Amino acid sequence: MASATTKQLSTKLATIAGTWTKDPFRPNLQLQNFLKSLANHPKLTPQAVEATRALRDNVMQKKYPLSQKMLRPASSPLYYERLVTGFERSAKGVGRPWWKVFFGIW
Repeated sequence: MASATTKQLSTKLATIAGTWTKDPFRPNLQLQNFLKSLANHPKLTPQAVEATRALRDNVMQKKYPLSQKMLRPASSPLYYERLVTGFERSAKGVGRPWWKVFFGIW
């Protein structure tokens, strides 16, 4: 019975790992590969599988959404928007011109 449960947990974790998005910034180090190897661990627990699923589905972000005050701090209201835009452009291979970096212009 225990081995059947372990096999089911392994299958669930392997499925979750298969749907995990790839990290374009670290092509040689993927969380997906770690999760697939973790699926074969003999002491895999239901809590570990549930925690992995919750991370993938952003359960905590949905349960505790951030306020606009937190997302747009008064000192730099566009900080997080620029950060996300920078990551998206960087993933596409588009960088800022040297003069914008030099002068601190976004």
